[in-house]
Amino acid sequence: MKAAFYDGTGNMTVKEYPQPNPKPGEALIKVKSTGICGSDLNMNLDKTGPDSHPAGHEVSGEIVEVGDGVEQKHIGSRVAVEVLGSGRACQNCWYCRQGQYIHCPNRGSGVGGGFAEYVTRKIEGCYPLPDRMTWEEGALVEPLAVSVHGVRIGNMVGGDTVTVLGSGTIGLTAIAAAKALGAGKILATARHPQQADAALSLGADAVGTQDGSEFAQMVLDATDGRGADFTIETVGGSKGDTLKQAIEVTRRQGRIVILGVFYGEHSIDWTGPVLKEQTIQGSICYGIINGQHDFETAVEILSRPDCNLNQIVTHKYSLEDIDTGFKTAYDKSSGSIKVQIQQN
Repeated sequence: MKAAFYDGTGNMTVKEYPQPNPKPGEALIKVKSTGICGSDLNMNLDKTGPDSHPAGHEVSGEIVEVGDGVEQKHIGSRVAVEVLGSGRACQNCWYCRQGQYIHCPNRGSGVGGGFAEYVTRKIEGCYPLPDRMTWEEGALVEPLAVSVHGVRIGNMVGGDTVTVLGSGTIGLTAIAAAKALGAGKILATARHPQQADAALSLGADAVGTQDGSEFAQMVLDATDGRGADFTIETVGGSKGDTLKQAIEVTRRQGRIVILGVFYGEHSIDWTGPVLKEQTIQGSICYGIINGQHDFETAVEILSRPDCNLNQIVTHKYSLEDIDTGFKTAYDKSSGSIKVQIQQN
């Protein structure tokens, strides 16, 4: 089969790669659409050599074969693939029994991701898609599930005034998730014009710039001087600026959930959040909360007639043109938000 790899010199190349065979308990999925995640972009910048397996974890596709122990009825199913967690987890350890598959210490390495014609994962990691849902929308289940998990694990309450810091893919899916799960006012920051426009279209009541103090004043003006009830930080990075901003714009006894990935050491003055009695919650990927997996909630949200999240898919490329897709995703002056690699 064909698969795409980072070549170690700044480019994505397509070459032949052995097609995986489903092991017992697994499904073979013909990949239809795979999103290029910000983590794919950042990890390529940090790599010092070429990939040995194809990456890509925002995947939708069709089950075409199953391994021993998996019912044949699954063949032909349209699915969103949980590449990182339940699709690789052992299903038996303490974390798996709690439905927190991403924390399984026995997760298998898998045999590559969705930047390929086929991928295998355990059947537990294959979440059915409605017939009316497009492959494009199916590949948005994973990033939406990340934000759904943050909103749920952070205990957002219906009617909360929510601030979302950053309007990249995760920031925009956070706006969609918060809106769908009952947020009141939503205020967001954005760095690029296309992000600001999308944030407003997805349900943000106002959008401010990512830098400066204007946004903090915007939040105070919208909350009678209190600050936000619930803040979702989605930027991360090598600086701690947005974490400090989250503490600043969140009210006393408010809640902060961190979806962004921070690198390196950061100096944070903890006097503020302690005196303000703020709750700061880390959040990584997805799992089961209150009996429902975040993927299932994401599928339900995307299935709603009023959900317009697919507007964030600004560019689509074939697997053969994946290098152009990555370069477009890096270049925000292109107007890109979410770039997907789509296959027939």
